[in-house]
Amino acid sequence: MPQPTLLLTGTAGFIGANFVPHALAHLPGHHLLSLDALTYAGDMANLEGTLPHPRHEFVRGDITDRALLERLFREHDIHGVVHFAAESHVDNSISGPGAFINTNVVGTFTLLDVARLHWMAGPHKPKPGFEGARFLHISTDEVYGTLGETGLFTESTPYAPNSPYSASKAASDMVVRSYFHTYGMNVVTTNCSNNYGPRQHREKLIPTIIRKALAGESIPIYGDGKNIRDWLYVEDHCAGIRLAFEKGRAGETYNVGGRNERTNIEIARHICALLDARRPRAGGAKHADLIQYVTDRPGHDRRYAIDASKLESELGWRAQENFESGIVKTVDWYLGRT
Repeated sequence: MPQPTLLLTGTAGFIGANFVPHALAHLPGHHLLSLDALTYAGDMANLEGTLPHPRHEFVRGDITDRALLERLFREHDIHGVVHFAAESHVDNSISGPGAFINTNVVGTFTLLDVARLHWMAGPHKPKPGFEGARFLHISTDEVYGTLGETGLFTESTPYAPNSPYSASKAASDMVVRSYFHTYGMNVVTTNCSNNYGPRQHREKLIPTIIRKALAGESIPIYGDGKNIRDWLYVEDHCAGIRLAFEKGRAGETYNVGGRNERTNIEIARHICALLDARRPRAGGAKHADLIQYVTDRPGHDRRYAIDASKLESELGWRAQENFESGIVKTVDWYLGRT
């Protein structure tokens, strides 16, 4: 009997590309079908080592292309979706919000609706053989807005997005939620804190710090550098996603966070110290000397922090990396490619 096919969207991007080898190792009963539009944020090199693989194949395509999605669901008889594909860079959402609405809202709706029609005979009536078909939607803690000096985001925190990016993700979360309550679709949503690790796009904070430092260029830090994020190593996130897909309760949301709060300036200085030891600058100069404060971006949230207690208590998830261990792995991975 053929293995059920699991559709993974956005796998040439950062988190999706890390999930593919994790899924090959931990979901042996599934055939994996990757779908990615290969925009600027997607890189086929991220899938090196998983293609070719007898249980993994790749299709180039856009989640807004309904005809393509319908063909893939029909030809591959897809029984599950893990949906990573998204526009995700906040700065880009400020300068060009339309792409974020199109991919994150329209794309998620299109994918969800095609899955509904393939899996459901009617509201709350799965087709025979699709009773366990599940749609897992990957989202962000940015939908919750910003925190003060204390407190944590929980699954019941009201949504208060402050950028076009986070607003588009909040909208997609609401569409997914509606398909559970209206149609009875088996959906689960995960909201994660800031990820870091191998294969992250060069425009993001940690790769930017490493790239600029190694080039001897100014390392830009927004505002006063005291914006706080909760940092989650990407492999730990992948484990949380898999557990939510395998064991999460239908219709529920699970927050995934690393319990590793750091200011942006702390991140920069820590990475610079690691680079001082691993790739010293000429003449004994310090990499931290390259740090330069730049004008803050509009709507820059001050602090994010996740309470992952629900994922931990219900599904048995635990982060395996703290920031100190994970950032060493991350820096060494990038150094190995320079």
